[in-house]
Amino acid sequence: MNAIRTTCAYCGVGCGISAVPTGERTVAITGDATHPANFGRLCSKGTHLGETVGLEGRLLHPMIGEERVDWDEALNLVAGRFAQTIRNHGPDSVAFYVSGQLLTEDYYVANKLMKGFIGSGNIDTNSRLCMSSAVAAHNRAFGEDVVPCSYADLEEADLILLVGSNTAWCHPVIWQRIEAAREARGAKLVVIDPRRTETAERADLHVALRPDGDVALFNGLLAAMRDRGGFDAAYIAQHVDMPEDFIASLAIDLPGIGIDAAAFDALADMVAATPRMVTLFSQGANQSSSGTDKGNAIINLHLATGRIGRAGMGPFSITGQPNAMGGREVGGLANMLAAHMGFSDAECAAAQDFWQSPTIARAPGLKAVDLFRAVHEGKVKALWIMATNPAVSMPDAGFVREALARCDFVVASEVIAETDSARFAHVRLPALGWGEKDGTVTNSERIVSRQRALLAAPGDVRADWDIVSDVARRMGFGAGFGYRRAADIFREYCAQTGFRNDGARMLDLSQWAGISDADYDGWAPWQWGGVSPFASGRFSTPDGRARIVAVDAPAAPAADPAFPFRLNTGRYRDQWHTMTRTGLSPKLSRHRREPLVEVHAHDAARLGLTEGSIARVATLQGESRYRVSLSDGQRPGELFVPIHWTDTLSSGGRTGRLPAPVTDPVSGQPAFKNTAASIEPFESDWRGFMVSAEPVAIAIDCYWTRARGEHGWLTELVGQGAIDIDALLPHGQRIEAQDGARGTIRVAVRDDDGRLRAALFLTRSGLLPSRDWILGQLGAPEGASGSELLAGRSADPAPDNGPTLCVCFDVGMFAITRAIREQSLTSVETVGAAIRAGTNCGSCRPAISRLIAQTAKEDACVNA
Repeated sequence: MNAIRTTCAYCGVGCGISAVPTGERTVAITGDATHPANFGRLCSKGTHLGETVGLEGRLLHPMIGEERVDWDEALNLVAGRFAQTIRNHGPDSVAFYVSGQLLTEDYYVANKLMKGFIGSGNIDTNSRLCMSSAVAAHNRAFGEDVVPCSYADLEEADLILLVGSNTAWCHPVIWQRIEAAREARGAKLVVIDPRRTETAERADLHVALRPDGDVALFNGLLAAMRDRGGFDAAYIAQHVDMPEDFIASLAIDLPGIGIDAAAFDALADMVAATPRMVTLFSQGANQSSSGTDKGNAIINLHLATGRIGRAGMGPFSITGQPNAMGGREVGGLANMLAAHMGFSDAECAAAQDFWQSPTIARAPGLKAVDLFRAVHEGKVKALWIMATNPAVSMPDAGFVREALARCDFVVASEVIAETDSARFAHVRLPALGWGEKDGTVTNSERIVSRQRALLAAPGDVRADWDIVSDVARRMGFGAGFGYRRAADIFREYCAQTGFRNDGARMLDLSQWAGISDADYDGWAPWQWGGVSPFASGRFSTPDGRARIVAVDAPAAPAADPAFPFRLNTGRYRDQWHTMTRTGLSPKLSRHRREPLVEVHAHDAARLGLTEGSIARVATLQGESRYRVSLSDGQRPGELFVPIHWTDTLSSGGRTGRLPAPVTDPVSGQPAFKNTAASIEPFESDWRGFMVSAEPVAIAIDCYWTRARGEHGWLTELVGQGAIDIDALLPHGQRIEAQDGARGTIRVAVRDDDGRLRAALFLTRSGLLPSRDWILGQLGAPEGASGSELLAGRSADPAPDNGPTLCVCFDVGMFAITRAIREQSLTSVETVGAAIRAGTNCGSCRPAISRLIAQTAKEDACVNA
């Protein structure tokens, strides 16, 4: 079959995919070599998208409560309840909470309905959680939310600063472009991050600043550039407005930065000597109570030194979600109207006139944290959640769950039938998933690409824009929502970007307002604003000049003896958000099978925490449990935990319960990276694991976490007190062994055909076998013997390849180490040539580099 060109479902890099359907619900995935974002490269998540397009767990029919209904009944109820709530309590009593997983056309229709026809600003998006501070910084500095760089600038730069970005893990295709630039041009890489991440390990310089030390750092760099004559006076005079006392106010505050003078001077020397400089900043900068100020501090450095609008130069915000940028363009944030317009009288009039709508929102709506607070207080009485899971992803997620439980009427447009948020919905509406959708997305460098349908829509599922339009018509707004297909919406959106624009806003797609259906279907990736939108030196402010915004570094938080640690949260390499998609992939589940709390060894020793034990992490908001991982990449006194785990997959790892609902005062973005926390051992009596062909409900009180295997599930277990194995195991033919001295129980359960259904391994003090071999027996056509199953290993074992390091090619850590030793491999490239590891997405390359160094060190000690 012919390949279908589409766009990846994950991060804001916006990689092109070439997809070939191979069956009713199967597809072969490769990178699109013609797409300008990735030129054929894919990360591990994109590579394994084909493992996530099945129908397992799908919501296929409209549901009212637990009753399946038809679309008419469901949508009549939604439209009726929203209309009644508006009549009784006003337009601000309803809200939409949407997602960067939506396509631009979906976003556009939802925003139009809420702001132009309901007349409230109460539509916000989970993109508020990842990049809204960058949006606010752009607007303050440039007069418009315009990203001033392109990926091509990375190839032209001589110095790349990564601020709050573990790029090798979170944006691996961008990481490959950075590595290529370093090899081709000798570009230097600086990583500014409290943690020594895999990315930081590969840097020329790692600046391990204190949490939220970024403003102090960039103000200090400005002071250093001033003292070294690094300001570009001519550029400032022609293109930049600067506060009168700005230059004199600059100072270097090393305690505020959290580094010593030598580290600061090394960075300042590199910045001063290297004009071709790109500063990439991401969630580590944005997710902060000072995130907007951080963005402006970074932009200030580039404006003051004239390092913007030219090849290889500029501040570059790199977004988290596939269509966070598209949502920004059409007004998906509560503080924007539409098409980069705000809420001035003229802009409100332009939007209302263009839409020919009965009303218009005349003020910003509630941003995410405030929105759920209003739901909790009963001010928002009807809430529609689209393509997101706020019961997991929002800060203080326990409070969000209380809000959803209190809400009079909750609607969830979803792909998955059971999510932590959808459980609170009165109505669940089945939406198209990736591979079924048709529309556009905009990536981090402003390239508009198509997502195209590869697979037939299953069950009764419908496009999000179609669902919203149908509800709008049932609410009496039919004239504004008569769309037949996504191309109709795209044409209207493009026309709105040019309506009464007159060059005031760079976002102007009006040349595409008359695009034909055929040309829309054949759309090739196109970049609005061009490669360098500020090349002329003109910005989107009334006078065309950029603004330097004076920002002050925040004070360090007061010490709290009850919560002496600072908690940082973030992503794992092979998982995405709340794992409703990536959690279905056996390969993506192998890298990190359970949530880990990373803690410095000195802190662990002081508190009695050991590698692999379970710890309780607590904050003022809540608590959760994690497996302990000792890491010298953590600064002492700081912790790191992942964001992905949900109630579906674990009793621990519920990270959303921990961060405080503290937000940036300008952007409203929550501060996920710096919460006061405590950590202590979770005292347990026993530990173990279970493999099972089907996920087993855990009916006992313990720590558990579940991960997908090739033919079943692996569940880790740690608990206290008596062990009720009957509550854990399915029915079937059992064989078992016990060791009373060690408190060990091993049980295997087979079906009538002799196939393994489940196996349970528990111990109080003994050792446990490797998980991978016994997990593999679930799919074995010829079952292992009873003694092998109870031993947890083959009678003729193959070499242990160790934990999976390269997910793309399923290469384990021990296999890499053996190859390094046996073949005398001395570089990441030679390892790749020998066993392929690290040759696809590249996200494991830092780990391979570390293994090479570690192996050489061990061999040197042996031979000394």
